[in-house]
Amino acid sequence: MSPVRDEVSGWSGTWVAERLGVRLRTTDAPSGMMLTDLVGLAVRRNPRRAQLLVSSVLGKHLPTDPRVVTDAALRLGAKARAAVTGDAVVLGYAETATALGHLVADALGAPYLHSTRRVVDGLESAADFYEEHSHATAHRLLPTDPAFLARGETLVLVDDEVITGKTIVNTIRALHKKFPHKHYVVAALVDLRSEADRGRMERSVKRLRATLDVVSLASGEIELPEDLADNGNRLIDTVENLRQLAGVEPIRGQRGEVVQVVATWPRAVPEGGRHGFVPGAAGSYESAVTVTAAAIAGRIPDGPVHILGTEELMYAPLRIASALADRRAAEGRRHEITYSTTTRSPVLAVEDPGYAIRTAITFPSHDAPADGDGPRFAYNLREGAYEAIVLVVDEPADTTALHEEGGLVDQLARLAPRVVVVTVPAFTPEPRHDQPARQLPAPLHGPAFGSYERDDVAWLVKDLPAETSAETPEDEEAQAHRELFDEALTASAQRVAYAIGLVTEQVLARRGQDAVLVSLMRAGTPIGVLMRRWAQRVHGLDLPHYAVSMIRGRGIDQTALAYLAAHHDPARVMFVGGWTGTGAIARELAGSVEKSNATLDAHLASPFSPELAVLADPGRSVAVYGTREDYLIPSACLGSTVTGLVSRAVIDDDRVGPNDFHGAAFRADLAPADVSKRFVDTVAARFPIVRTKVMLDLGAHLGGDHKPTWVGWDAVEDAAEKFGDGDVSLVEAGVDDTVRLLLHGEPATILVDPARDADLGAVKKLAEAREVPLERVTDLPYACIGLRRP
Repeated sequence: MSPVRDEVSGWSGTWVAERLGVRLRTTDAPSGMMLTDLVGLAVRRNPRRAQLLVSSVLGKHLPTDPRVVTDAALRLGAKARAAVTGDAVVLGYAETATALGHLVADALGAPYLHSTRRVVDGLESAADFYEEHSHATAHRLLPTDPAFLARGETLVLVDDEVITGKTIVNTIRALHKKFPHKHYVVAALVDLRSEADRGRMERSVKRLRATLDVVSLASGEIELPEDLADNGNRLIDTVENLRQLAGVEPIRGQRGEVVQVVATWPRAVPEGGRHGFVPGAAGSYESAVTVTAAAIAGRIPDGPVHILGTEELMYAPLRIASALADRRAAEGRRHEITYSTTTRSPVLAVEDPGYAIRTAITFPSHDAPADGDGPRFAYNLREGAYEAIVLVVDEPADTTALHEEGGLVDQLARLAPRVVVVTVPAFTPEPRHDQPARQLPAPLHGPAFGSYERDDVAWLVKDLPAETSAETPEDEEAQAHRELFDEALTASAQRVAYAIGLVTEQVLARRGQDAVLVSLMRAGTPIGVLMRRWAQRVHGLDLPHYAVSMIRGRGIDQTALAYLAAHHDPARVMFVGGWTGTGAIARELAGSVEKSNATLDAHLASPFSPELAVLADPGRSVAVYGTREDYLIPSACLGSTVTGLVSRAVIDDDRVGPNDFHGAAFRADLAPADVSKRFVDTVAARFPIVRTKVMLDLGAHLGGDHKPTWVGWDAVEDAAEKFGDGDVSLVEAGVDDTVRLLLHGEPATILVDPARDADLGAVKKLAEAREVPLERVTDLPYACIGLRRP
C-alpha cells in the first residue's frame, strides 16, 4: 500500500528525525488517525532501541485527557472484537499497556490479566517471558487462578506498539506450551512491522498450529539507520554535556501542601489486572472508583488537575481521572483533568516543540520489584501547570521512600501547590497450597550495612557484630599499604575501566538487558558495582546487583541462591569475580551451583549457570572476562576498606542458622580509612574516555575464542612440583594474588616472567621490602607466581 503520510511540520518527532534520521510513514489508517497523530519520538540509551515512540493517546509519558485515552483504547477493543473467534481472554503488557489492555478487555467483555514485575509471596508465576527491547524485560504472570490463561478459544495480547513482533512471538511460544489456544489476536495502537517481520510472526504461530490476526489504529513503516544506537548515545552525551557547561539546574519551587487519602476501596476488589480481572467484578470496581473520586474531588481546587499513576498501576488512576472529569462536566465546568503515569524507562528530555519528552523528574523506586531498585521517572509535568497533582499508588508502593526528601511526593510538591496522595488497598490473592511461600531472609543495603550506595549492591549476608567476624588484621594494617593502592589506582584506573566495559558488554550479550549481577564477596563486589555503573551510564540499564558469600571448602551460600531463585530467573544470573588466579574459585563455584540446581530443581524456572565473569582472567579459566592481561588491580591491595567495609564471610553455628545467609560484619570502625567509593568513582570517571574504544573493540572481543584452556592451572601444578613439593595449596597465581601474599602471607619465593616486567613494579617493590627472592621463569601464563612457606 502506498504511504498515506510521512512526517509533518509541528510533529513531536521532528527533532529526532532531523538529527538521527528516523523516519515514520503511515501505510494504513483505518481509524482515520495517522502515525504522527498517535506517536512522537524521543531518544534513550538502549542498544536495541535507541528510539522511543511516545504515544499521544496512551497516557503514559504524556499528560493526556483521560477521555482521549479511553476512546483510543475502546476503538482498539472494537477492532479486536471483530477479529476474535469464540470466547477470549486478554493479556496486557507491563508496564505501558496495563490500562490499554484492561480497556480492550472491557470492550470485549472478557477476563483480563496483565504481566507484572512484582513478586508476591506465595505465588509462583504461571509463565515468564521476555521483552527483548525493553528497559526492564522480565515479565511474570501471577493470576489468582492458575487456569486463568486456559480460558477461551482466543488469546488477545495487547501492547501499545508492535515494531518487530519478537516480544509477541516470545510470549505466544511461552504460553502455548502450558495454555495452547487455537487463535491469537494482537491488538496495538500502532503496527510498524516490516513485511519480513509479518511473515516471521505468521510462520511462528502457524508452526504451533494456531492462527494469528493483528489489529491496530494505524500501521506503517519505521526507517532506522544502522548506526542509530551509537549516534543516539553521542547525541545524549552532547545534550548532557551542554547542560553541564551551561550550568542548567532544575527549578526547585516552594514545597506545596501534601494531603493523604486512603481510597474507599474494598480489599476484595482488584485494583487492576495483575492477578486477573473477570467481567463480574466490574460493578464493584465501578462503585469503588466512584466513591474514591468523590473523596478526591473534595480535596482538589478548581483549575487544572493532573492524575498521576505509578508504573503498572495505570487502570485505576485512569478510571479515577475519568470519573473526576465526568463530575466536572456534569456540573457544567471545564474538566481540565489530565492523566499519565510514572515509568522505569530513562529518556532524554529536550525542551523543544519538535520533541516528545520536554521535561523529566527522577526519583528513587518506592516498591520492591523483582528486578531490584533503581531510578524512576515522570515526564512532561511542568512547574506551575497544575493547581493540584493527585498521585495514585497501591499499598506496596506507598513506602517511606515515596515520601522522603527527593522522593516522588517531595518532587511533585515542588511542581504544584497541593499534592493528594491516594492509596488504593492492594488486592493480594491467597497463596496456593501447592506452592507455599518460602521463608527467606531479606538483603542488606547501604548505608545501614556497607559503605556503598544503596543502589550499588544488595548484600545477601547476615549482619554479625564486628567482633565475631573473624577478620584478620589486614584492615588495621591497610593504612601502611595505602600508598601502594594510590599508585596502582593512578596507574591502572583507565585500564580497569576499559576491561569493565568489555566484560559488562559481554555479560549483556549473554544474559540480556535484564541480567542479574551476583558478585562473590569480597573481591568481586567492587567489580560488580562498576559493571552495574557501566550498564547504567552507557545503556541506561539498572541491573540488579547482589553480593553473596562463597567460602572455600564450603561453597557458595545456598540460602542466597534460594533467594535469587525466588526473585529472579536463574538464567539471567551472572556470577562476578575480581580475577581468576589459579581458577580454584571457578571450580568451586561450578560445584556449588550444580548442588544448588539439584536442591532447588522443583522451584527453578531454569537452572543457574556456573559461568563466572571476571575483570581479569590471566589463567584462562573462564569464558567471560574483560582482559587476560595480568596486572595489579587496585582493589587487590586492600581488604574491607576497598570492598564496602564488609568483612570476610563466616559460618558461625552459634549465630548463623541453617536458613540464614552466611554471616559478615560491617566494619564501620574502619570508615576513616575507607576508599571503596573512591575506587569505583575514580574508575567510573574514565568510562567516557574508554567508551568509544570499548565499542570499537567489542566485536573482536565477542568474536574471539573464549573457551577456557586452564593453561594457568597447568603452570600452577608445574610450579608446585618444582618449588613446593607438589602442594598446589602453596601456590598463588597472578599479580593480584601474589601481591596479597606479599602483603598478608608468608611468601617463600616469587616466580616472575621477565617479559612482563612493566606489570611487576608493585611485586618487586614488596618483595624487596620483605627480602623475598625473585626467580626468573620465562613463558609463564602469568606475570608472576607466588609460593608461600609450608
